[in-house]
Amino acid sequence: MSKEKSAAELLKEQLFMKKKHAGLVMTEEQVSRCDDFCESYKDFLDGAKTEREAADSAISLAKEEGFKEYTPGMSLKAGDKIYYNNRGKAVILAVIGSESMEKGVRLAAAHIDSPRIDLKQNPLYEDNEVALFKTHYYGGIKKYQWATIPLSLHGVLIKKDGTKVTIRIGEDEGDPVFFISDLLPHLAQEQVKRTLNEGIKGEELNIVVGSRPFRDDDVSDKVKLNILSILHEKYGIIESDFLSAELEMVPAFKAKDIGFDRSLIGSYGHDDRVCAYTALQAILGCSTVTKTAVVCLTDKEETGSDGNTGLCSAYLKNFLYDIGESFGVNGRTVVSNTECLSADVNAAFDPTFPDVVEKRNAAFLNYGVVVTKFTGARGKSGTSDASAEFVGKVRSLMEKNDIIWQTGELGKVDLGGGGTVAAYLANLGMDVIDVGVPVMAMHAPYEVVAKTDVYMTYKAFKAFFEEQG
Repeated sequence: MSKEKSAAELLKEQLFMKKKHAGLVMTEEQVSRCDDFCESYKDFLDGAKTEREAADSAISLAKEEGFKEYTPGMSLKAGDKIYYNNRGKAVILAVIGSESMEKGVRLAAAHIDSPRIDLKQNPLYEDNEVALFKTHYYGGIKKYQWATIPLSLHGVLIKKDGTKVTIRIGEDEGDPVFFISDLLPHLAQEQVKRTLNEGIKGEELNIVVGSRPFRDDDVSDKVKLNILSILHEKYGIIESDFLSAELEMVPAFKAKDIGFDRSLIGSYGHDDRVCAYTALQAILGCSTVTKTAVVCLTDKEETGSDGNTGLCSAYLKNFLYDIGESFGVNGRTVVSNTECLSADVNAAFDPTFPDVVEKRNAAFLNYGVVVTKFTGARGKSGTSDASAEFVGKVRSLMEKNDIIWQTGELGKVDLGGGGTVAAYLANLGMDVIDVGVPVMAMHAPYEVVAKTDVYMTYKAFKAFFEEQG
């Protein structure tokens, strides 16, 4: 016979906030739906390891759903599905709503660049009969994590005649891969005295690309010559073509299930393609909306959002102005009445390293999509800090759509910190809050997310776009 609850226990149930582990509140059918959704997400990750590839994949998926390329000045009407391609490295998608643009749009903005290792403009050299690439890392990485793992080469070269050459080596079965060397422990007595941050230095991130010489005794740099000969035969390029190239080294790992229960996904690039993919799928599934729905998949977030494909530039604002003016609405009115979910990840609690977070306000794997009111660092520097009113709207959206959600911060007050594109969007005058997936081992070559969190993030974006009024 069950014991009758005391008045205090009943009051506690009424007043205390309760976090919900997805595995305890979701049905088996709902969990299966999460797993199925994440199968296509893993395919997306494997095919979109750079911002260019992610943009191409997004446009390809959009075209399949009837999206048409937008040009400023084109006629628009409710129900139209459009996309804008910014230099092949950023994409905006929109579904035009039935309500006036005077009420603004519903915007989700994610980034499709990830930390990586870029080649320098003059990268190829030979040293003691080994051919290597010189590199310059991109974004915040722990440099030692990138040594002794398989790497693949992605990007484009523009030849001197203007021809574009696309390169993707190391992903297909049978492709060679590349790697950064490290010292064996027996000879690392001096290296291990370095700080962890200096264990591998920036100028030591040299990529091994070959070791066989060109068969001619009368020339120097025979190994380098052999590599250039191979590249010329396959792609028709010469060494000076590296000067006009964007070539990136990324991990050659494939996205895989992690754990005996297959509840997690390990992959390169969860930050932030997990939010890009969920937002993309949400808008692709929109047939009719009241407020115009917009997804911006942007570049350069990992280096500060500068540049003409980053959100510090004017391309998103110009797009919103242009579509507003198509309906005779002032662009400033559209932007100032826009509501935005800055679709970016947060740090998941790691039980191996519990001391860097304050657990009451940390995000956890399998507790759903994370709503992050503010980012920044030490004194909230560099954040937009969403208003209580807008947090209330988002909270209501989650609750009435049965979305499992949580809040989070990026580490302890005087220890953690980080930024997203939210601040740049807020500077335009719109309401913004960060919403995304908790990630374990963020910015590592192999990051981890929970499948239930991925699916709940998708549900959140879909509910946001389809909200009435």
